[in-house]
Amino acid sequence: MLQIHNTTKKEIPEQLLEKAVLLVLENEGFTVESIVGVYCGNKMIQRINREFLGHDYPTDTITFRYNKGAEIDGEFYISLDVVKENAARFSVDFQQELLRVTLHSALHLIGYGDQSAEERRLIEEKEAFYLTRSGAATL
Repeated sequence: MLQIHNTTKKEIPEQLLEKAVLLVLENEGFTVESIVGVYCGNKMIQRINREFLGHDYPTDTITFRYNKGAEIDGEFYISLDVVKENAARFSVDFQQELLRVTLHSALHLIGYGDQSAEERRLIEEKEAFYLTRSGAATL
């Protein structure tokens, strides 16, 4: 089961975001056991970042995977505040940046990293691939 939770007052396209996560998983050969996507603000994501990763600042996304194999059990948190800041910084539409970060989170759930330059290049290629297939053109 895939659940999307929005802890903010900001409207987000929940159905599109859910479809985007499922698109990535299905195309990469994975299925959903249980995934929770939480769209929150900087306060919540900074607390999670500090508590679990030892970083005392907000970030766009934090992803947790709880199992191995092709059936995904995990959760991701996305700060709508950071998404808004990044959309302005990169001169892109808020919803397009939100979709990109959601795809990024789904890619993390299935094992893609972004620590090295090579990992970043690969995950960015995958993001671009899925952005064109997930309705980014219709946002």
